[in-house]
Amino acid sequence: MLIKRACYRQQVEASIQQFRITALLGPRQCGKTTLAREFVAGPVSYFDLEDPLDLARLAAPRHVLGNLNGLVVIDEIQRRPDLYPLLRVLADREGDPARFLILGSASPDVVRGVSESLAGRVGFVDLSGFDLHEVGVDKLDALWLRGGFPESFLSDSDEASFHWRQQFIRTFLTRDIPQLGITIPSEQLRRFWLMLAHYHGQTWNASEIARSLGVNYKTTQGYLDILTGAFMVRQLQPWVENIGKRVRRAPKIYLRDSGIFHALMNLRTIAELQAHPKLGASWEGMALEQVLRVLKVASDEAFAWSTHAGAELDLLILRGGKRYGYEFKYADAPRTTKSMRSAIQDLRLARLFVIYPGEKAYPLDETIEVVPLAKVGELGDPG
Repeated sequence: MLIKRACYRQQVEASIQQFRITALLGPRQCGKTTLAREFVAGPVSYFDLEDPLDLARLAAPRHVLGNLNGLVVIDEIQRRPDLYPLLRVLADREGDPARFLILGSASPDVVRGVSESLAGRVGFVDLSGFDLHEVGVDKLDALWLRGGFPESFLSDSDEASFHWRQQFIRTFLTRDIPQLGITIPSEQLRRFWLMLAHYHGQTWNASEIARSLGVNYKTTQGYLDILTGAFMVRQLQPWVENIGKRVRRAPKIYLRDSGIFHALMNLRTIAELQAHPKLGASWEGMALEQVLRVLKVASDEAFAWSTHAGAELDLLILRGGKRYGYEFKYADAPRTTKSMRSAIQDLRLARLFVIYPGEKAYPLDETIEVVPLAKVGELGDPG
């Protein structure tokens, strides 16, 4: 099964045209290498820094990279942070002899190194696994259960997919994290990751998790930032403004890939998922990610909102000077709730959309509309 990633290809093409250097960032195994190889004509201009032969080719990087023309791809750039200053020099040459596409895990170290050394010269493209638009609405349940990592989604069976995700988690903890220069015992980080799975869709409580792990809250915040920077976790920041009500000021936590969430929760099939207490939270996290991606929502446009009195909104999007609300309900026929009314009034929402797994869209009133997840793309830009 071949799945075209035309949207991401267009983003990379546009960035290559605009910037001397493009950074394609995302989690391991999400398809960065496959996409990048579409842009180079042959092996001469492609360097995989996990390949000993390519590392040897870059023993004298100034000489090798300086003599190349066209587009040069450097995969796993985080393994050679010393290349950033050199890329800045090469990017500033007259005549535009070469442009660079660098690939790496979206760790804080990678982003910081690129931003500091290549400011003004680099464009960023964030790549994730497959989304609903790419795989088709008829594959919604498979995407939900298996997640969007290509090898997981395209596995021959649910069992094979589950096994791949288990191995991914193990490799991520024992190899990928240490390669980023992060010295945390893998079992400690795994315990933390599993705890986050149980908090999926809930407000972050660093002190509570710290007590369970036997560490201080600053340590747990550091763990959270590591997994967030590696695209494993999403911190949906709280919307806080002076509206005369006490609002929660901690972010909501989601595991970004539903398949990884299910692997951590030991859920192998749709039947097991549908019988699990975390069914609603699983649907919320998966649907939220799809909405953010299909509508191309930037991180500084998306927020969560909740009050100590109990009112809440799963997702608040700011677009075009207006505010749009999204609720995610795993139900056959969602209805209006008191919390929705509070969100509309307190946040002055232009519209509120209730996203559910059904097939038909219908209005609840002039401001609230129920929309199938499969039809989110038809909403267009909410702004």
